[in-house]
Amino acid sequence: MVQEQAVLSITPLAAERAREILTRYNKPNAAIRVFIKSGGCSGYQYGMAVDERELEGDTVTEMHGVRLVVDRMSLPLLAGSQVDWVENLMGGGFSVNNPNATSSCGCGHSFRTDGAKAPEGEGSGGCCSA
Repeated sequence: MVQEQAVLSITPLAAERAREILTRYNKPNAAIRVFIKSGGCSGYQYGMAVDERELEGDTVTEMHGVRLVVDRMSLPLLAGSQVDWVENLMGGGFSVNNPNATSSCGCGHSFRTDGAKAPEGEGSGGCCSA
């Protein structure tokens, strides 16, 4: 069952980039799935994918013409987060500003929520050298 609530937001610039990606993949009606997986240097890692499916338990938010989909396992870790687009010397990419993260890795792609030891597989994401 799909719930409609704003648990995740996206900036106008990130939405513009997301729409460009959906157009490039010729999937203008697809959503951007934002998820959390174990790994990375800090315990959890962010992931994003173009997805045409909505699965049971998904939460869907639409903002600035882009649908964001979050699965029920990732939802508590992403609640209140904002997807942004950041330009740096290495190019541009999506970034997640997560109020639930109590610490994060220097790469910005991995985080912890409670300062506790990361789950099994810490560092397996290969984001930063330990």
